[in-house]
Amino acid sequence: MLDLLAGSPLLLLFVVSAIGYLIGRIRIGGVSLGVAAVLFVGLAFGALDERLKLPEILYLFGLVLFVYTIGLSSGPGFFASLRRKGVRDNLLVLGVILLATASTVAASFVLSLPATITAGLFAGSLTNTPALAAVLEQLKGTTDGVNEALLAEPVVGYSIAYPMGVLGMILAIYTLQRLWKVDYAAEAAQLRELGGGGEQLLNQTVRITNAEFAGHTIAEITAERGWDVVFGRLSHDGQLMPAFGSARLAIGDLISVIGVPDEVQRVAAVVGRPVDESLDRDRKTLDFRRIFVSSSQVAGKRLRDLNLPETYGAIVTRIRRGDHDLLPHADTVLELGDRVRVVTRRENMESLNKLFGDSYRQLSEIDVVSLGLGIALGLLLGTIPIPLPGGSTFSLGIAGGPLIAALFLGWRERTGPIIWSLPYSANLTLRQVGLTLFLAGVGTRSGFSFVNTLAQGGGFAIFIAGALITCISAVVMLSIGYKLLRIPMSLLIGMLAGMQTQPALLGFAIEQTRSDLPNVGYTTVYPLATIAKIICAQLLLTLLV
Repeated sequence: MLDLLAGSPLLLLFVVSAIGYLIGRIRIGGVSLGVAAVLFVGLAFGALDERLKLPEILYLFGLVLFVYTIGLSSGPGFFASLRRKGVRDNLLVLGVILLATASTVAASFVLSLPATITAGLFAGSLTNTPALAAVLEQLKGTTDGVNEALLAEPVVGYSIAYPMGVLGMILAIYTLQRLWKVDYAAEAAQLRELGGGGEQLLNQTVRITNAEFAGHTIAEITAERGWDVVFGRLSHDGQLMPAFGSARLAIGDLISVIGVPDEVQRVAAVVGRPVDESLDRDRKTLDFRRIFVSSSQVAGKRLRDLNLPETYGAIVTRIRRGDHDLLPHADTVLELGDRVRVVTRRENMESLNKLFGDSYRQLSEIDVVSLGLGIALGLLLGTIPIPLPGGSTFSLGIAGGPLIAALFLGWRERTGPIIWSLPYSANLTLRQVGLTLFLAGVGTRSGFSFVNTLAQGGGFAIFIAGALITCISAVVMLSIGYKLLRIPMSLLIGMLAGMQTQPALLGFAIEQTRSDLPNVGYTTVYPLATIAKIICAQLLLTLLV
C-alpha cells in the first residue's frame, strides 16, 4: 500500500484530503478542527514513509489560490471598515500581534529555540497558514539546496502550537463572557444599524395616516429622516405601482416597507399604521422575481448607475449574497452571483433578465483572464525586496503579494472590461481547494522530519509556550477592547477570530452570540491581521538567526 501511494501523488493527495475532512468534522465540545485536520493527517502519512510526499508545486499552487480568493472577498469590506471605526479596530489587532511577536521572542530565548521553530511557533499560536508558508518560502530562498529537515522545523512549531491556538482562544472567550456577564441579545439590539445583525428582512405593508407626509415624495422623506429601508410597492386609489423615489404620498395610500424589523417598525409608527394586507400578492400588473447577476456588463457597477427606475420601471428590494439578504442602496455594488429581487411590471421582466444575465451556467465559469492577471500581479508584488535595518531585506512572497493585490482588486471590483471579483460560490470553492492542497502538501512533505525532530525532545515545552502566547494575546485583546475601548463583545470576539484568522473560532463566536455580528468584526481586521502575521513571521526568522 505504501508503495502504491508513494508512486501515485494524486492518489496520496485525495486519500489525505478525504481522511482529513472526515476527522475535521468530529466535534469535541462543539469545536472541530475543520480543514486544518488535513495538515495533521498529512503529517501522519508523511511520518509513515519518507517517500510519501506531494510535489512542491501542489502546495504552492494551493497557497496562492487560497490567499488570493480570501483577498478578493475581503477587499470591499476591509476598505469600507476604514471609513467607520476600522482604523481603531485594526490598530488594536496590530498591537496584539506585536505583543504575540514579543512573547514568541521571549519564549525563543528561554527555551533556546532555533529561529525556524520559533517562526513556526508564532504562526501556530496565531493559527495563520499563510505566515507558515511565507516562512517556508523564505527558508528555501536563503539556503543552498532544499534541506527537508530544516523545512520541517517551522512545521513542527506550527503543528504543536496550532491546537491550543484554537482551544486557547475559545477558553478565553468562554471564561471572560461569563465573568463579565455579557448580554449578547442587548448588544445585538444596539448594533443593528451596522447591518450585521443576521436578521431576516421584513416586508410590512403600512397605511399612510400622518398628514405631515402628504404631498411629499418618498425620496424627500427618506433623505430627511435618514431611514434605512427600501419602499417596494405603492397603492394609490387602488392603482398598484413601484414605490419610486419621485412618487408623492397621500393619506390612505398603502406602501410596502422592507428592512430589518426594528427599522421597519420605527418607520411604520411615524408614517401611519401597519396593516395585514400584502401588496405583493397581487401580481397581475406588478410582478417580482429573483434574478442572478451573471452579466459582466452589470457586475462591479453601482445600482444607481443602472438607472433601473427610469429605464426599466423597476426597483431592487433586496439582494441575496451567499446565504444572506442585503438591503440595497443606491451605492451598493453588484457582484457576480448576487440574486437581486426586482419589482416591476410583468412586461419588463424579460428585459431585466437580459440586463442582469440570469445564467447559472455563466456563474459556474471562472474568468481565467482576470484570475490569471490578478494572481500574476500579486506574485510580482511578492518578489519586491523590502529593506530592513542592517542591510537585510525580506519580501511578501507568494503568500503576502497575492493577498495585498487581491485586497485592492477586490475593492476596485472592475477595471474597464475586466471584472476582478469572482462569483461567491466559485470563490468559496477555489479557496477550499487551495487550502486543502497547501495543507496536504506541507503535511506530507514534513511528516517524516517532523517525527524525527520531535523524537529529540522539547515538544512539551513548545506546546506550553504556544498555549501561553495564545492565551495572553486573547486575554489582552478582550480586556482592552471590552473594558477600555468599550467595543461590544459581539463584535470584539469576531475581531479576535479575525486577528487569529481562524474560521473555527468565528463559528464558535457566532454560536455564542446567536447572530452574525461577529462577521462584521472578523472581516474588518482579517486582511491586516494576515499581512501583519506574514511580515512578523518572516522578521522572526530573519532577526533570530
